[in-house]
Amino acid sequence: QKYLCSNCNNILKKALQTLCGHRYCSACLAWIVRNNKNAICQKCKEEDPNILSEESLLAEERAFGDAAINKEISELKVHCVTLGCSWSGIMKDFEEHQSLCEYALIPCHTGCGHMVMRKKLADHLENGCVNNVTVCQQCQRSLSSSEYQVRTGLAWRCCFFSASFSVCETGVLLVARSALLTLRLSTPSANKDGCRFSEVGCPFRGSKEKMKEHEKSAVGAHMLLLLQHMRQLKGALCSAAKAAHGVTPQEKVISELENKLHVFENIVAVLNKEVESSNMEIMAFRRQSELDQNIIRGLELKIAELQRCLTQKDAGLSSLHKSLLFSEQASYDGIFLWKITDVGRKLQDSVTGRTVGLYSPAFYTARYGYKVCLRVYLNGDGTGKGTHMSLFFVVMKGDYDALLPWPFRHKVTFMLLDQNNREHVIDAFRPDLASASFQRPVHDMNVASGCPTFLPLAKLQSPRHAYVKEDTLFLKCIIE
Repeated sequence: QKYLCSNCNNILKKALQTLCGHRYCSACLAWIVRNNKNAICQKCKEEDPNILSEESLLAEERAFGDAAINKEISELKVHCVTLGCSWSGIMKDFEEHQSLCEYALIPCHTGCGHMVMRKKLADHLENGCVNNVTVCQQCQRSLSSSEYQVRTGLAWRCCFFSASFSVCETGVLLVARSALLTLRLSTPSANKDGCRFSEVGCPFRGSKEKMKEHEKSAVGAHMLLLLQHMRQLKGALCSAAKAAHGVTPQEKVISELENKLHVFENIVAVLNKEVESSNMEIMAFRRQSELDQNIIRGLELKIAELQRCLTQKDAGLSSLHKSLLFSEQASYDGIFLWKITDVGRKLQDSVTGRTVGLYSPAFYTARYGYKVCLRVYLNGDGTGKGTHMSLFFVVMKGDYDALLPWPFRHKVTFMLLDQNNREHVIDAFRPDLASASFQRPVHDMNVASGCPTFLPLAKLQSPRHAYVKEDTLFLKCIIE
C-alpha cells in the first residue's frame, strides 16, 4: 500500500510526501493543486473527516521528494504483462523494456490506423499497410509494396523486392514511404509530437523536457532500432541492386541510398560515442557513490561511537547525581531524620496495594561503620496490616563490612516526631544475635526487622497530635 499514489492508486512515479504523511505522484499532486483551490488530502478525508488539520492542505511547495520510497520502488521486482512477453526485472529497467517490447501493440507510423505488434511491424508494412504505397513519377500509378505487375511487351516487372523497394511499369526503382520516412530521421521535425526515432519503432511521446530526458536515457534502445532498420535497408539494397543491375535510374537511387547508409553509420558511431561517454559518467558516478558510501559508513561509525560515549557519560552523570543526593542526605553518626511528604497519597497507595512499603535513603552508624536504612509500611505489615503503621530496620551491604564485627549488636531506637513537640512516639529494640537480619549481608539487603505495630493508624491521623502536618511526617532513628 505504501507504494501506491493516494490519488491515482497506481505505483508512485516521482513520489512526493505531503506534510500529513501521505504520498502522491508528482504529476498527480500538480494536477490536484492546479484544478482545486485549497485542495485537501483525500487520504486524510477517508481516515477521519472530522479531524482535518492545516497539514492536510495540499500545495506543491509544502511537499518534498521521498527519495527513500523512490529507491524502494525502483528496485521492486516486476514483469511485463503484455501477452506473450516473458520479460522480468526491476522497476527502474521497465520503462526501457516498454520501448523495446516486441509483443507490445504500437500504431503503424504510416497513419493507416492499425495497431500491430512491434515485431510484426515489418510484415504489416510489407503485406497489410494500405498507406505503404508510392506514386511512379513516370506513369503516375500508385504501387503497393506487396504487389507486382507485368508490363505488356516489356521485360521489366513491377515487383516487390523487400519491405521498402519496388519497380514501376517504366522500370524506375521506387522507395516505399516507410523507407523515405526512415531516411528523414536526422531531421528534428520528423515527428513534432513524438520521439525522433518513432519512424523506426520508438513509441515514446511527450513534452520537450520529457523528450530530452527520454532521448538521453534510451540511447541503447534507439541504437538497436536503428541497427534493425539498417539491416533491413541493406537487404533491400542488395535485392534492388541485383534486380536493377545495368539500369541507370536504379543505379542512381541505389547510390543515394548508399549515401544514406553512410549517414546512418555515422549516426550509430555518434551514438556509440554517447554510450561510451554515458558509461564513463555512470562509472564515475558509481565510484563517487562508493566514496560517498564509505564516508557515510565512517560517519555512522563515528556517530555510533559518540552515542556510546554519550551513553557512558549519561550513566556517569546519573551515578554522580545519585552520589550527590546520597551525600546530601547521608548521615554518618548513627542518627537519621527521615522526612516523608505526600503522606495522604502514599497512604492511599499502600491501602490499594500500588506501593507496599517505602525505603529511606541509606545512612551509616559511623564514618566507616555499618550501612543501614529504614522501611516503613504506612498501612501496616504482618500483624499490623490495616491497623498500624509498621516500621523496620534494615542492615545493608556496605563498603567496610570486612572490617566490622558481626553480628550487628547496636541498640536501635525509633521515633515518630510530634511536630507540636508534645508527645513523640518512641520504641526501641536490641538485635537478636541469632537472627539472619543482623548477620553480615550476602545480598544488597538483609531481611528487615523491627516493629510491625509501631503506631495505630487512628492515632496517626488524630487531630490531637501533629504526627502528620501539612501532609508531612518525620521519622527518626538513633543507633547507640
